[in-house]
Amino acid sequence: MLLLRPGPARGRGRGPAGAPRGGLSLSWSPAWICCWALAGCQAAWAGDLSSSSGRPLPPCQEKDYHFEYTECDSSGSRWRVAIPNAAVDCSGLPDPVRGKECTFSCASGEYLEMKNQVCSKCGEGTYSLGSGIKFDEWDELPAGFSNVATFMDTVVGPSDTRPDGCNNSSWIPRGNYIESNRDDCTVSLIYAVHLKKSGYVFFEYQYVDNNIFFEFFIQNDQCQEMDTAADKWVKLTDNGEWGSHSVMLKAGTNILYWRTTGILMGSKAVKPVLVKNITIEGVAYTSECFPCKPGTFSNKPGSFNCQVCPRNTYSQKGAKECIKCAEDSQFSEEGSSECMARPPCTTKDYFQIHTPCDKDGKTQVMYKWIEPKICREDLTDAIRLPPSGEKKDCPPCNPGFYNNGSSSCHPCPPGMFSDGTKECRQCPAGTEPALGFEYKWWNVLPGNMKTSCFNVGNSKCDGMNGWEVAGDHIQSGAGGSDNDYLILNLHIPGFKPPTSMTGAMGSELGRITFVFETLCSADCVLYFMVDINRKSTNVVESWGGTKEKQAYTHVIFKNATFTFTWAFQRTNQGQDNRRFINDMVKIYSITATNAVDGVASSCRACALGSEQSGSSCVPCPPGHYIEKETNQCEECPPDTYLSIHQVYGKEACIPCGPGSRSTQDHSVCYSDCFFHHEKENQSLHYDFSNLSSVGSLMNGPSFTSKGTKYFHFFNISLCGHEGKKMALCANNITDFTVKEVVAGSDDYTGLVGAYVCQSTIIPSESKGFRAALSSQSIILADTFLGVTVETTLQNINIKEDMFPVPPSQIPDVHFFYKSSTTTTSCVNGRSTAVKIRCNPAKPGAGVLSVPSKCPAGTCDGCAFYFLWESAEACPLCTEHDFHEIEGACKRGFQIPLK
Repeated sequence: MLLLRPGPARGRGRGPAGAPRGGLSLSWSPAWICCWALAGCQAAWAGDLSSSSGRPLPPCQEKDYHFEYTECDSSGSRWRVAIPNAAVDCSGLPDPVRGKECTFSCASGEYLEMKNQVCSKCGEGTYSLGSGIKFDEWDELPAGFSNVATFMDTVVGPSDTRPDGCNNSSWIPRGNYIESNRDDCTVSLIYAVHLKKSGYVFFEYQYVDNNIFFEFFIQNDQCQEMDTAADKWVKLTDNGEWGSHSVMLKAGTNILYWRTTGILMGSKAVKPVLVKNITIEGVAYTSECFPCKPGTFSNKPGSFNCQVCPRNTYSQKGAKECIKCAEDSQFSEEGSSECMARPPCTTKDYFQIHTPCDKDGKTQVMYKWIEPKICREDLTDAIRLPPSGEKKDCPPCNPGFYNNGSSSCHPCPPGMFSDGTKECRQCPAGTEPALGFEYKWWNVLPGNMKTSCFNVGNSKCDGMNGWEVAGDHIQSGAGGSDNDYLILNLHIPGFKPPTSMTGAMGSELGRITFVFETLCSADCVLYFMVDINRKSTNVVESWGGTKEKQAYTHVIFKNATFTFTWAFQRTNQGQDNRRFINDMVKIYSITATNAVDGVASSCRACALGSEQSGSSCVPCPPGHYIEKETNQCEECPPDTYLSIHQVYGKEACIPCGPGSRSTQDHSVCYSDCFFHHEKENQSLHYDFSNLSSVGSLMNGPSFTSKGTKYFHFFNISLCGHEGKKMALCANNITDFTVKEVVAGSDDYTGLVGAYVCQSTIIPSESKGFRAALSSQSIILADTFLGVTVETTLQNINIKEDMFPVPPSQIPDVHFFYKSSTTTTSCVNGRSTAVKIRCNPAKPGAGVLSVPSKCPAGTCDGCAFYFLWESAEACPLCTEHDFHEIEGACKRGFQIPLK
């Protein structure tokens, strides 16, 4: 008797029969096909079935069975056979007939009508992908998908005793998309599919945080990877934008892996990877059309997808059209499967704005309902909209602008300046305008700023203002949902120092500073992001939760087109109701210096050319300051460098630190690797040239809370090369995630050059990667301060107990550096001190080490300390270090010995 195995439960993905989502997959052997051809085979089967019940079975009707194909044989052919439906007893099934060839499939919008084996169009309310599967509903994990979380190989001990294990780490369905883990476990989302012909897999994704590694790769049924290693790394996307990724698939079994690995070195949580709309093409024929999911509809035959129901309508499964809600009492979002009752209005349903100034210099406070308005004012306990129209004095124009008696502010013409309250005036002779932007009054959004709103899961707030002006500040707007991203952009086409500052060859071209505060009751986050030359937006800094009023400064090092972005999210959890609308961020001022299209609020002194050229400003040569009395250019004294902030007066030339000298253009100070020290009437001369090539130190290992092993790798360029920083740290993961960026280009963030830099190395065995990964490269020192035998320089102090002093008469020499980049945890930037110690027992490059009590090289993450021991660190021998010994006579001459 033939036993038929039931097919697997149907999942949320939709696709053809034979795919994991549904249908039977029969393994018909040639013997069974022969059996169907033999006379009496069917009678024997029917007899078996009837004998079990003791009565003859009724003849089979079309409603009692359905058709399926057998597995393909080696020649690529198959048979169509009739399969009884579940719980149906009948006799006389149709004979098997030769089926369509194995590679046959219908076009999208069609299905294979199995009785006649012809393609037919899908009816209204249904759709078909032809030979594809699509997963676009993520209320739960679709059938066929599985999660595998990996324990780290480096964790010691049995798995049940491991703290903070990975058992609870998984990809999480979130309705329209699925979200990766946020911890530092390695979690794979896996789906296996058998293709009848070559095809492809396509999916959309968001991947914005490089503290999580995101791979997509394919294995065959022998668990061998089927694509190249370079293709497995998925590219980073801009914040809030959906990217797409597609890979060709070969016929046969394909096991698809979406794998994420968080790298948590601190307490900062990673932003998860989001994936949606997974489509797999090349599966097989489809013998049925699939009903549109609730909230969508299809109103014409032959559809390959379903359309989303608009706002204030809904639909059930398989809908041909959407049904309107009762507008007075109900509402729905787009793509809804039901209508909801409109709630009574509360204070969270409206917001206030300020109108532009009128001709009398007045602005009105206006109250508006949040659109689309879903609340009702006619219910008990509902509030009404407060009265609008209260007039207030307009704030003054921003510096560099003037209203000239009109209701709007206009920028001062070139060569003129204003503080915003007075008319624009010409800069006096011998001065030039200090260009930039200083926005501190917010009556209208400035012309080079724009605001927007978006949500990763819906389009509720598309077209809304993300931010609203409010007089003395600009604040986050209402948005459509609590997990919206509220966006504010500032566009500056370039940065250029004033004419007189072009002689200051320092790397800083300008800076942007903003003053802000956040008021939050949930897990709000403010992101500050920078885009250079419209290539990719990178998060520079972020702040979570309530933050008191504070200033943040970002330094500009290159002349390029910049877009600065502030993005505020009240919570990253999607919610149907508004709970945190009163959580907000306020920005009080934004100041950008040296903007090429800027305006001037003041003038600064400049160098004047010869009398023949009149009183126009001229650039000073590199390393020259402006002499106050004559306004002429004068060269800085030896061993001083020119300030990058002001060049007026001799005080603009800043003395170099101890043991250092300035470059010829007075741009920076550096060490030439020679050092001289007087000790007890003894002169010590050091030559560190053999240590000037980059020294390296790998310390660790360390482990994260989930057991990821990692090392800190330091590169130290002791002297550099006349101010050029030679230590390089690379993020090799970005070679794959940002394939378009060429290594060594100005915008390549994966390679950092410095005097001292640090990378985080994750060994290959720790995460199952083919090679060790280098990530999170940071600059610890980009400015040389000085070299001295003293243990303190410019507030950097090497304590005695850090590196115990050996019983030696030769003093240690200290190299001091700092980093100009500030962070929220290092408000004054990072600093580095390298102690150079004479140790004749360690020849050549010697040995680098870190303090025993600070095994990461730092105890606070801001001040770093290193000990470099080498015979090359010993002072050079002089005539005072040896004496002459008379030797024996040879052939009448005495041989001296030393």
